[in-house]
Amino acid sequence: MANAENTTENEENVTRTTAEPGSQPRVAVVTGAGSGIGRAVARRLLAEGWSVVLAGRRAELLHETGESFDSRALAVPADVTVPADVERVFAQAVDAFGRVDVLFNNAGMFGPAGNVGEIAPADWDATVAVNLTGSFLCAAAAFRTMAAQSPRGGRIINNGSISAHAPRPQSAAYTATKHAISGLTKSIELDGREFGITCGQIDIGNTRTEIMDTLGVGEGALQADGTRRVEPTFPVEEAARAVVLMASLPPEATVGSLLITASGMPFVGRG
Repeated sequence: MANAENTTENEENVTRTTAEPGSQPRVAVVTGAGSGIGRAVARRLLAEGWSVVLAGRRAELLHETGESFDSRALAVPADVTVPADVERVFAQAVDAFGRVDVLFNNAGMFGPAGNVGEIAPADWDATVAVNLTGSFLCAAAAFRTMAAQSPRGGRIINNGSISAHAPRPQSAAYTATKHAISGLTKSIELDGREFGITCGQIDIGNTRTEIMDTLGVGEGALQADGTRRVEPTFPVEEAARAVVLMASLPPEATVGSLLITASGMPFVGRG
């Protein structure tokens, strides 16, 4: 796979394409591509013939995601909370592949566990920086890229959460950021219309990823009544299929909101 560090010293090794859009693989940027949902989505896109820019903080994990997918996978180590890093991701995407068709705006963190009176301001700020400001920075860079390319247009898919609908106990920072992502998604969708840019949100509940271990889902997750309950999970590959479905629609169609959860999880009837 191709590799792009904080400089462009390896750019000569990236496969460049000069074909007209539509005759070449579509191009996606996936943030948080080193693990979990981001890794699964990136690998599915690559398997279906997309060119994918893998963004994340740890280069070695990005390379593990993109291994065996040759030059269609471009690893760009970056921190989504750093504006210069985000700009570099999209600049290298365009330099390598000519355009950006889709952003899967996925990078995020669960943040501090505790009631609102127990959350340290520094932990609140860190969660907002990654989940909300990072998503804004990536969406803004993608928007500018898509508006400037010819033909104009593209698709932004924000990774929300079922917590954008109903929170878990002791998750005020995470829940607040995911509610904010819903507003960001709708605003981008409106702003993008004159540029042919669509924006949708996927809200995922209980995939089998590392964050579920953090929440204790497999051993007993805290419920609203104070009890703990083992919750069902579902394969992360199924969440990836849903994201790729959203990404693969023609420009004339868009999914504004998609909710996918493990069957039987305590979401509809939380309480």
